[in-house]
Amino acid sequence: MNQRNPAISKGIDTSLIWIFLLLVGIGLTAIFAATYKEGDPVVQSFLRFKTDYSKQFYFFLIACVLGLFILLTDSKFFSATANIWYVFGIFILLLVFPFHSRVKGTESIIRMGGFQFQPAEFCKVFVSLALAKYLSRPETDFTKTRSQIIAAGIALLPAAITILQNETGLALVYFAFFLVMYREGLPSIILVLGFAMAALVVATIVVDPNTLALVLTALAVGAIYLLRRLIKRNRRILTNIILLWVICVGIQRFAVPFAFQHVLQKHQVERIFDLFGKDNPYRSADEIADVQTTKKNESQSSYNVKQSKIAIGSGRILGKGLLKGTQTRYDFVPEQRTDFIFCTVGEGFGFVGSFILLALYLLLLFRIVTIAERQRSTFSRCYAYGVAAVYFFHIAINIAMTVGLAPVIGIPLPFVSYGGTSLLTFSILLFILVRLDADRQMVLR
Repeated sequence: MNQRNPAISKGIDTSLIWIFLLLVGIGLTAIFAATYKEGDPVVQSFLRFKTDYSKQFYFFLIACVLGLFILLTDSKFFSATANIWYVFGIFILLLVFPFHSRVKGTESIIRMGGFQFQPAEFCKVFVSLALAKYLSRPETDFTKTRSQIIAAGIALLPAAITILQNETGLALVYFAFFLVMYREGLPSIILVLGFAMAALVVATIVVDPNTLALVLTALAVGAIYLLRRLIKRNRRILTNIILLWVICVGIQRFAVPFAFQHVLQKHQVERIFDLFGKDNPYRSADEIADVQTTKKNESQSSYNVKQSKIAIGSGRILGKGLLKGTQTRYDFVPEQRTDFIFCTVGEGFGFVGSFILLALYLLLLFRIVTIAERQRSTFSRCYAYGVAAVYFFHIAINIAMTVGLAPVIGIPLPFVSYGGTSLLTFSILLFILVRLDADRQMVLR
């Protein structure tokens, strides 16, 4: 009589495994559609490790092996070593500075022989574990400002290092961990202020600077007038309004220009202004003087998105079919196997294929949140929300940028975009969650 091995199968949520396999299958198909060359023997190509789809397939096999090891690991191992992994992650991030290779404008990649990996990708796993570890400590009182600052520091330290490596897009992913903190008691006002600051940055782009300064001043004066009675009883309200006005004007006048001129790369600034249909006011004098160069930069910044929209729209309801998409087959969309893989799905399989992919992602996110809420352990719950936050940010931003609703910041679509480091990272995140959920009756610290 055959008996299943309880060490692997007991308590495992197989729905996550099936979604993982389906998404990777869609990814391999899309990468194949985007990179296959006519006349190449398909079977031999998969075995030679020379094509992108064959490399992705081998990384998928590696992910499965790693997943098996994770499922055989004691759940306590992850909580016990979370801080060690975080220190290791910071170490390999710092290791990038002396040993990096410059690839497509980024300096966040380390090459080892024929392989390359991006520590900032792997560090998302370590931050998820370390943040869950800190929030689950008995001595952590997350209602205290000190605890909130420490938690934010755990998430944002890798982001700051990643920005120094010219990988601003990937650094933004770490802000997704604030959703975990919100679930654990971070005051709503902090998220509201965060979204307000984001709105202010957008306003700085689309509204004339002097007009925006006048609007902010008018809002501050209006608030003082409306709250004049409360201000008489509590002078701190007036102080807070003035302080908020100073911060907003400072962001508008100094912080945003500084970021556009010294933090973001030129092509990133071009893409942001192109998204809002505005001319980039931060071009150098030579670029402004050279009209031809200026027009060329404008066309380059919007070319990817325009071609992506054409590809997705041309797929219509059912798509053109595998290997029949003209935008895909003739390389009209740059980076269509990585950042713009969604347009390959849209062109080849149309609205139906895109809907199925999005439905799988929604099912994945819903399942992870459901799993998070059934955990007895704070560590497991926080980790699960960390995984959901990372996936959600990647899915939302990647798809939004392919359809022109967000600037192109170069982050992959989970399990679908080409990239060994990203596939392994997303897989490790998922399999650790599956392992923790299998022991959900256990309280981890």
